[in-house]
Amino acid sequence: MKKTLALWAALTAVALFATGCTVADADAPPAPTAGSVTPSAGNKAPTAPAAPDLRAAAYAKWGLKPLAAPPAPPAKKPVTRTAGGPVPVVSDIPTADRVVFVTIDDGAEKDPEFVAMMRDLKVPVTMFLTDAAIRADYGYFEPLVAQGHGVANHTLTHPNLRTLSQDAQRREICGQQDKLTAEYGKRPRLFRPPYGNWNEATRAAAGQCGVDAIVLWRESMQIQNMQYQRGDRKLHPGDIVLAHFRGPSELKGRTMTQMMANLLRHIQEQGFTVARLEDYL
Repeated sequence: MKKTLALWAALTAVALFATGCTVADADAPPAPTAGSVTPSAGNKAPTAPAAPDLRAAAYAKWGLKPLAAPPAPPAKKPVTRTAGGPVPVVSDIPTADRVVFVTIDDGAEKDPEFVAMMRDLKVPVTMFLTDAAIRADYGYFEPLVAQGHGVANHTLTHPNLRTLSQDAQRREICGQQDKLTAEYGKRPRLFRPPYGNWNEATRAAAGQCGVDAIVLWRESMQIQNMQYQRGDRKLHPGDIVLAHFRGPSELKGRTMTQMMANLLRHIQEQGFTVARLEDYL
């Protein structure tokens, strides 16, 4: 009997040696592999966390919810200037799309937080810039241009053009065309007369300077609310909205980013989103 037990022990040792186990290991459960999870009684294996919604987080940073994506640009622009024809004057764009267009004038306020806001939100705007307001710091607008926002003409010195001769108007418009082209590498196609004041001499001068359209507006953003031109006091498809580069001194202590957030809320609450003006005009 002793010989039989000794023989059995010897054979077991050989088998365990061949498998790399010890006698103690023989009755132990298999060790978990690297990175595996051993579920305990009543627990389910953990699942990977959902990927964060980066767009929602970017909007939440500015107290907003994401705007709807705009539709694809029209295959043919609704407004174009015919070769050799008069420069169109527009306050809105003929479209059935539930879109409006945000435009920002002058350039006096140069808030770095606004650059960050536009980078985060990726909402297209068109900037109508005046040399008198930006000549000391054209560089502020370079990151906005790099983000894809449009650059347009708002004259050299922001005069009431209706008080000037056609030649004087041409100098104001063409002069700013040249400056914006030199600074940002692309000649503007769009022009907005200061105060919205224009006459046929303005249209002729703009045409001589290579402008494709004179752009007015339907709504203007103040601090918290919009001013409407129509009696129904609401947005319509294709409306052009006017805002300004303004700071706390002109916004009763509010910042430009707060004004822009209010503007986007009004647009969203009325069931619209923002499209790129240059895609339609």
